[in-house]
Amino acid sequence: MDRKKQLQLVQQYVYNIFSNDTTGHDYYHLERVAMLAKSIAKKEKADIFICQAAALLHDIGDYKLFKHPEHALLEMESFLYNIHFTERDVNTLILAINDISYSKGKTPRTLEGKIVQDADRLDALGAIGIARTFAYGGAKCQPIYDPLDPNQTSINHFFKKLIHLKDTLHTKTAIQIANDRHKFLEQFLQRFFSEWYLQDIKRKSQL
Repeated sequence: MDRKKQLQLVQQYVYNIFSNDTTGHDYYHLERVAMLAKSIAKKEKADIFICQAAALLHDIGDYKLFKHPEHALLEMESFLYNIHFTERDVNTLILAINDISYSKGKTPRTLEGKIVQDADRLDALGAIGIARTFAYGGAKCQPIYDPLDPNQTSINHFFKKLIHLKDTLHTKTAIQIANDRHKFLEQFLQRFFSEWYLQDIKRKSQL
């Protein structure tokens, strides 16, 4: 089986699992990460096939999304062998996926893993990243913001994670993409707090 067909089957596999997700980790998130990973891999001279496949599969086994992460990973491994991935490819994929999560605080050991981690983090920045943050917060019943208890709110996620992502990227290509998206996050937060505390109205009333 050629690699193009294998990627198509991987796409269908993750679509079946994630198509109904409402947390911002849906199939289209995986598709965007795969496209970013492919683009970065070309410029960084990495294995494009592994980057695309790993990007599509990187959320399999995420503890936030699966009740039984280990079982999901075993099913994924079995699926890959069934569509004739080589043992080397499977091992490389799993190695790339294992260290991607931000919460693990790890640096991937392979270039392909670094690229997929970069691509995943880029999708948490910019306009898409903002939309995904509030989708996840809504799915988890988090308030948008609460000045009296900001820690368990969607806005807190920006300060806890998102504004730090740019400084965790590995590849020059990803860093170049991230600069503009990071700037947009900062602009959004400035505008959010301006509107929340009615500073924009106060300012206009003084003109």
